[in-house]
Amino acid sequence: MAPEETLYEVGDTLNQAYFIVSGAVSLLSTTSQGESVEVAMVGREGVIGIPSLLRNRATPYSVRVQIGGQALKVRAEVLRAEVKRGGELQDLLLSYTHVLVRQIAQSTSCGMFHSTEQRLARWLLASQDHARSETLALTHESISLALGVSRSGISTAAGVLQKKGLIRYARGRITVLNRQGLEATACECYQIIAEELGGFPGRV
Repeated sequence: MAPEETLYEVGDTLNQAYFIVSGAVSLLSTTSQGESVEVAMVGREGVIGIPSLLRNRATPYSVRVQIGGQALKVRAEVLRAEVKRGGELQDLLLSYTHVLVRQIAQSTSCGMFHSTEQRLARWLLASQDHARSETLALTHESISLALGVSRSGISTAAGVLQKKGLIRYARGRITVLNRQGLEATACECYQIIAEELGGFPGRV
């Protein structure tokens, strides 16, 4: 999966599901005017294609690669047939579906009640968890799309975090310098979502 690659656009037919091995993708809610905001981030603990298991062949959101990596792709019809057999895979996917809905709900509250600085800190922490690296290859444009904030707003918030010594920003790269400080700056949404995801295979 290449950074900024689009796996699905809104309304696309879900012919394949993707089990993320490394990296992370954003589920983006998009308006008719082309504005977008991330409603969930999916990494190695998750799967892209949940709507196809709920008998909905069209995706309600676009899916965009934020952090490059690898994924295992399977035909949606094969996955549906396997899930119908029951067992551990069905249990895991049902549990993950609950967590995904929880993350979407939390993202809605986060966008409404928390500042851009708090949201950026939360998003960088989640990105670092998925990247397993202190340095993240992220542009202001990609962060702007994810958080639904203007590029100038992202630049201002990133500047505040940099002045506090929490991150170092160079063109297209962000390095987390003080994770503990970043956690203190982030809203409670980061911890809530991290705890929800904590029990899934591959999650640190």
